[in-house]
Amino acid sequence: MIHLDHIDHQLLLALSSHGNNNAGALGRKLGLSQPVAWRRIKRLEKHVITGYRVNLDKEKLGFGVTVFLGIKLATKGRVSLSDFERAVISIPEVQAIQHVLGLYDYRLRIVSKDLSDFERILRRRIMTLPGVGNVEANVLLSEERRPGPLVE
Repeated sequence: MIHLDHIDHQLLLALSSHGNNNAGALGRKLGLSQPVAWRRIKRLEKHVITGYRVNLDKEKLGFGVTVFLGIKLATKGRVSLSDFERAVISIPEVQAIQHVLGLYDYRLRIVSKDLSDFERILRRRIMTLPGVGNVEANVLLSEERRPGPLVE
């Protein structure tokens, strides 16, 4: 486990909010020189930062509906989890695949143009996956993103 000081925490918070800031801008914001900020960021990337991502506006791209789908596999012994995962990962509207413990075996995050588009995805793609049993859909009404790593 890596020791993180107050400046590391501030860097992580700044990077989680604005990952495209360079070391010079972050250094100025935190009272560090560019080389010091750069070295600290590289150290954090080596130990705790697993990557950077771009958040897209799904609605502006034509995907107005997000659905969380709980899937219970019908016969775990007859279909392997890897077969299911390999099949579901090929569906472009599936944005996240989570293998979970509880009522369902998997939780999927699916984006679609509208509800009729989601119905098409459900009928033609999801329900034809190997081993699919019970399915429960929850349509996302609103979402609050709380950016930032688990630091203060």
